[in-house]
Amino acid sequence: SKFLNDKWMIKNGFLKDVQENKPWWWNIKVQKLNLSAPLILLPEVSCQKAIEILQEKGYDQAPVVAESGMILGMVTLSNTLTSVLAGKAQFSDPVTNVIYDQFSKIGLEDSLGKLSCILENDHFAIIVHKQMQFNGNGSSLMKQTVFGVVTAMDLLTFVSRNEK
Repeated sequence: SKFLNDKWMIKNGFLKDVQENKPWWWNIKVQKLNLSAPLILLPEVSCQKAIEILQEKGYDQAPVVAESGMILGMVTLSNTLTSVLAGKAQFSDPVTNVIYDQFSKIGLEDSLGKLSCILENDHFAIIVHKQMQFNGNGSSLMKQTVFGVVTAMDLLTFVSRNEK
């Protein structure tokens, strides 16, 4: 049945233009949001340190990215605090114990319409940029770099500031 759901099809890249009366911003690219660079945490950061960093820097969430560049998930301030207070995690535990590993990724070239479909079900999306990385022997691999984290508030702010 999900294949009959246009929003699921858009979110997963199978359909593009399904909305007949699209809003003016529907086909604008995600890169036009002009988001600031994200705060990124490495997997070994403790829950205590993650809470301190997020509060100090004024962030609600941050991607957790391995040294290799692999995106492991998202850590949120509320989930970390809730997990520690409920005894499901300790302040000394690494943030990987409290991350959301279910998250949506979107590219800079994707449309705000696709982003809108993602944000109907998810609280955020991770904006990724793909780049080719070569090593010393000439072999290559496609690497994803975290470019930002986008929320419904970011989309709403963009639309309200640029309303035609």
